[in-house]
Amino acid sequence: MTAVGRGSAEEHAVSVTAGRVTLEGNLVTPEGARGLVLFAHGSGSSRHSPRNRFVSRVLQEAGLATLLFDLLTEDEEVIDVRTRALRFDIPLLADRLVGATDWVLRQPAARRLAIGYFGASTGAAAALIAATQRPDAVRAVVSRGGRPDLAGDALDHVRAPTLLIVGEWDVPVIALNEQALARIPGEKRLEIVPRATHLFEEPGALEEVARLARDWCLRYLSGGGGETASGAARGSAG
Repeated sequence: MTAVGRGSAEEHAVSVTAGRVTLEGNLVTPEGARGLVLFAHGSGSSRHSPRNRFVSRVLQEAGLATLLFDLLTEDEEVIDVRTRALRFDIPLLADRLVGATDWVLRQPAARRLAIGYFGASTGAAAALIAATQRPDAVRAVVSRGGRPDLAGDALDHVRAPTLLIVGEWDVPVIALNEQALARIPGEKRLEIVPRATHLFEEPGALEEVARLARDWCLRYLSGGGGETASGAARGSAG
């Protein structure tokens, strides 16, 4: 484990044991961290995703620890570049996220922290499935431009408060998120970011994603109560 100072936070290059594989990651723990958010990147991405790294910095500035890690090994990434198959193997990605969660719970510096997930694209489906497999540990889930519909029947068992964030101009994905939202029985919300496409590349769009994610994670990872959503809750981020 290699530590790099970042003001009041420490960044560690870590090797995450998930089942039979070891995955490379970066763990940042601000002083007095109020929770820990594990990032599940989307199809064809990695822990170096600039969008996820931007969101993680906003969370860190709010006092939340973050773990960005690769869901695939280096050898698997080589195969995936050629076949594009593993990035859509949702059960595999969910198993890796569960393994990373178990790894975190074994770390003295992190196991006391409430855990949340931030999933993008296919990583959102993996996060929702993993949340149903570790319901006592996972306190919140955030999806950015995600495909929660790919979580299938696991949606019916999600108890962690779940925030789905979609761009206003990402019309097909909005419909898929609405369908998934209707199946989630726990606390939930759908936020539509105005004038944003799938990757939130428009000015201010990713900043709004980060703000929404920060507020949701602080609410549910810091011991706050928050609102109770009965039925499908939907908001418009402004």
